[in-house]
This record gives sequence, structure tokens and C-alpha cells, in this order.
Amino acid sequence: MTKAAVLIEPGKPLVIEDVVVDKPGPHEVRIRTAACGLCHSDLHFIDGAYPHPLPAIPGHEAAGIVEAVGSEVRTVKPGDAVVTCLSAFCGHCEFCVSGRMSLCLGGDTRRPAGSAPRITRPDGSPVNQMLNLSAFSEVMLVHEHACVRIDPDMPLDRAAVIGCAVTTGAGTIFNACKVTPGETVAVVGCGGVGLATINAAKIAGAGRIIAADPVPEKRELAKKLGATDVVDALSDDAAKQILEISKGGVDHAIEAVGRPASASLAVASLRRGGTATILGMMPLAEKVGLSAMDLLSGKKLQGAIMGGNRFPVDIPRLVDFYLRGLLDLDSIVAETIPLSRVNEGFDKMRKGDAARSVIVFDQ
Repeated sequence: MTKAAVLIEPGKPLVIEDVVVDKPGPHEVRIRTAACGLCHSDLHFIDGAYPHPLPAIPGHEAAGIVEAVGSEVRTVKPGDAVVTCLSAFCGHCEFCVSGRMSLCLGGDTRRPAGSAPRITRPDGSPVNQMLNLSAFSEVMLVHEHACVRIDPDMPLDRAAVIGCAVTTGAGTIFNACKVTPGETVAVVGCGGVGLATINAAKIAGAGRIIAADPVPEKRELAKKLGATDVVDALSDDAAKQILEISKGGVDHAIEAVGRPASASLAVASLRRGGTATILGMMPLAEKVGLSAMDLLSGKKLQGAIMGGNRFPVDIPRLVDFYLRGLLDLDSIVAETIPLSRVNEGFDKMRKGDAARSVIVFDQ
């Protein structure tokens, strides 16, 4: 039996239950979960903004130790420290073979229809796996292409946030935007993803790094992580302030909240030829656009799912950045909590005044 936090009904608290996690199939890895970050993407499913078959176990930003592997697994072995990533990839579709692994639909990384479920309740009824992982559980069972081995010296409560927030934020800077030294960057939203984006922009050698957020404490945290300037995102003249600070607009504006107003601020902050990148999960009916003048000015708008990552390469590099003192995960993690306090952690997230909460499973 394994303890897990189960979403039974949207809008209701998660319920801590006993579940049964199956033995690994040929290409599967069973992981003893050490830590899992609370991500706003989970909250979208918990609150019902994004649909998902229920019951299900959320959680997708995790690190742990491999317990067992299937007969065909060659990438990890029992005892390895690993980080999981929701952008599981098949390795042979058009997206994978053209180097766009984060766009892989990952159908082959799930068990075929009619197979035994990976997770069940004690009575044998299935529990749905969310985003290939379901990490709010003491044990995970994932495809081998949903995890990567990391340096065993890496603290796992810090490694966990690399699995989503940091991979998304840093991947956007390094992969989707390809920021070059001296370019200007604005980041709208200073939660876990936004802070990681700011930190990565500093590592990439960006010139001005402007952080926009309505919460003063988050703006201070942004400065600690590398922002050269901060702006209250709710100010009537927020876009004007960014244009003045950057002397005409930024090369890259990155939206890391998932709100239409934040996306509009990102677009309004661009210089001629600049690119706005939307990372946040917006309400499904929303749209973001460029005006005719924006298009005539050569401005661009793009999405970047999970930062356009190639996580088997990117995550070990991010671990190395942390161990070398370049990546500041300690400031991104606001607190560690036990699984029993998962609902309290999401209540704090709804208030929006703290950085990342991380569940640590031995607490």
C-alpha cells in the first residue's frame, strides 16, 4: 500500500488514501518519491479549470530514488537518484526525431488500452495517472522516458522543482528564446516559473532583466534571483515603465502567470522585432494576439510548452548549475511540508504571496 493525495471531485480538497502501485512493465520505472513541488498547473486541475478523468493523483514536479525497473529499461537502475518530467517522449515520432521532444504527445509512454492500470485502489478500481506521473504519492510508476538520472550529490527537495518550474523557465530562456548576452528580458509573474526564468536570464548574460509582479515580496525575491529592475504589474502604467527602463522595449517578454492581462502586458513591453512568449496556462477560451502595428513592427508571439525542453539533457545541466552555485533553487523553495499538508499548500498558492512549496515524503 502507498499513501497518495487523490483528487476525487474538482473544487474539493485532495484526500489522502491508500493506493496500490503496480510492478513495472518492460519500459517502466518504479520510483520512491522523495519530494514533489506544488505547481499552479496542478491547481488548474484541482479547481476544475482544466478537465481530467477522475479519480486521479495530481503532482508532476518530483524527484526520488529508483526502486525497480522493467526488463527493457537501460537509462536508469535501482538506487539512482532521478528527476521526473511531465513531457514524457516516445523517441520516434516526428516531434522527437526533429528535436522538439516537449511537443511529443507521448501516447506510447502510457499503458495500452485494455492493460492493467498503473495505479488502483485496494478494491482494484483504477486511479487515473495525471500528466504521466501522479507524484503526490509515496511511489510513482512512470515510463523510462519520463525521468532522468541526476548527480547523487543533488538534494532531492531542491531537485524536485527542476522537474517543472525550473525546466520550464530556464528552458524558455535557453531553448525557446535563445537569449544572447546583453539582450533585455521582461518576466511577468514571479512565482516558481517566473523566478526560474529570471535566474536563467541572469545565467544567460541578459542585460536588463525586468520583473513585473503585484506582490512586493515577490519583487524583492526577483531582485535576489537576478532582476535588475522591478515593476508593479498592476500599475496603470506598468508597460510604460518597462518601455522606459528598457529604452524602448525589451527583446523578450515572458508571461509566467496564465492571465490574459499578463499576456497583454508582455506584448505591450516589446521593442520592434521583440518576441513575447506565453508560458502560463490560461483559461481555455482565452486568446492572445498582436495588433496590425505589432506585426508591422516585426514583433512575434509564441507558446513554449515546458520551455521547449529536452529534459534528458537539460535537467542534468540544471543540476550542475545548482551544484556550482549558479542556479538559486534555495530562494525559489519557500517551504517544505509533509503530504498531509498538501491542501494547506494549495491554499497558500491561491493567495499568491509565496514562492514554491515542496512536499517532502519523510516528514
